Amino acid sequence: MPTKPFKKLGHGTAQPFSTIAGLIFLVAGGGMIVYFRYEKERMERKRVAEAAKGVGRPKVGGKFELLDQNGKPFSSEEDMKGRFCLVYFGFTHCPDICPEELDKMATMIDLTRSKLSSSSSSSSSSASLLPIFITCDPARDTPAVLKAYLREFHPDLIGLTGTWEQIKAVCKLYRVYFSTPEGVKPGMDYLVDHSIYFYLMGEQASSLTLPPYGTFANELISTTDPEGDFVEAIGRQHSAERAATIITEHMGDWRGAVKKKKKKT
Repeated sequence: MPTKPFKKLGHGTAQPFSTIAGLIFLVAGGGMIVYFRYEKERMERKRVAEAAKGVGRPKVGGKFELLDQNGKPFSSEEDMKGRFCLVYFGFTHCPDICPEELDKMATMIDLTRSKLSSSSSSSSSSASLLPIFITCDPARDTPAVLKAYLREFHPDLIGLTGTWEQIKAVCKLYRVYFSTPEGVKPGMDYLVDHSIYFYLMGEQASSLTLPPYGTFANELISTTDPEGDFVEAIGRQHSAERAATIITEHMGDWRGAVKKKKKKT
């Protein structure tokens, strides 16, 4: 039985796959790739946050009260809740490592704030970053000493000090190792050995409620502030640029609960 020849499509005949459909397909496919890459990175940050608070792991952070560089009381419950904090432990007589890390911290602060200011999703005041320096050498680092020292690095740095017992307790909360030499007398010069990490404290993305599909941007309002939980430790291996990216990504993952607008009666 002879087969019928293919019939050529004329100009007026609808094409099975038009150029416009092809473009839509490519755009949609590209969008899906970008979305899945973002979700993969977000899930990795979620995994890091969950691991930081996993079963069997010691809790990092907790309640404490110290004095700031102005001699005023500082409470973790009142001054750290509701915002993200970047905490570093050191001492003002440190000859090299602490100055280097504080220079790095200052760059991290400015880079993070620059990234956040360019993102409309992080315009809320609750998304601000509070940089904190806690001394490991309270015998020499009085509020006045901290104030003069920290102003050389960044104007927004908060310096905290207290009694030796208070500092020891805070270091224990943050799992920070520090050691001073034995038999030190007033006026003697000495070095303090301590852990070198930046501790990002805030809300863990894993505990947040995501908005339902179809929620409009103007219906999203923040009803939950960061609770001061440990999120991630940033070490010396991270550059200031990489550290700022890590901080910005964690803060970007933070989302308040969704509250729909009340209908007008």
